Amino acid sequence: MKPVHFPLSVSAIVIDLDGTLLHSAPQLSEAANRMLRDMDYAPVSEELLTGYIGNGISWLVKRALTGDMHATPDAALYDHAFPLFEKHYQELLLESKPFDGAVEGLEAMRAAGFRLCCLTNKMAKYSKPLLQGSGLAKYFELALYGDTLPKKKPHPLPVQYAAEFFGVPVERLLMIGDSENDTVAARAAGCPVFCVPYGYNHGEPADGLDQDAVIPNLSAALPLIQHV
Repeated sequence: MKPVHFPLSVSAIVIDLDGTLLHSAPQLSEAANRMLRDMDYAPVSEELLTGYIGNGISWLVKRALTGDMHATPDAALYDHAFPLFEKHYQELLLESKPFDGAVEGLEAMRAAGFRLCCLTNKMAKYSKPLLQGSGLAKYFELALYGDTLPKKKPHPLPVQYAAEFFGVPVERLLMIGDSENDTVAARAAGCPVFCVPYGYNHGEPADGLDQDAVIPNLSAALPLIQHV
């Protein structure tokens, strides 16, 4: 891997939603437990369910049903469970709040002239209301959801699409996220990536990811980059 020299020359920033901007684990976990209760399953700890977050809501449901990161439940069981989860999550959705420093970081990035994209694997029917309800939507020129494009993270397509939209070389794009999905997508696209340590990387520390920097909050990215 090439050595990284700071500050990096950056024109636009792509930022993950859940675990980077928004603390949505309590609502996702509670929706999963309400689903399990509806099905007469025993509830699961929020800590364990938080470790199941990542790769989209369908995988959270599968993991909650099986207690396994990679197992697939019986199709009929899953088809019964998923609408129950969706119902409960819709009820809880707008209780998710931005992490400390998220709004201040977005304000500072915009003030410094960076163009911003929110990139999430979560479907638009959840992500759009979340961005609006949390007050974050106004900061983003572009938002890419899990069902916007044919592929989602960790595929590089959404990152490449953002670079094309902003009209900048992909290496002048910075990805900021909290999980392996973000780092793999960034590396495959060819752009630098910073990680926050407080997110939902299946319980694994951000230090172990293939990143260029671990930043305590969004504002901490600014001394490491220069606008071009």
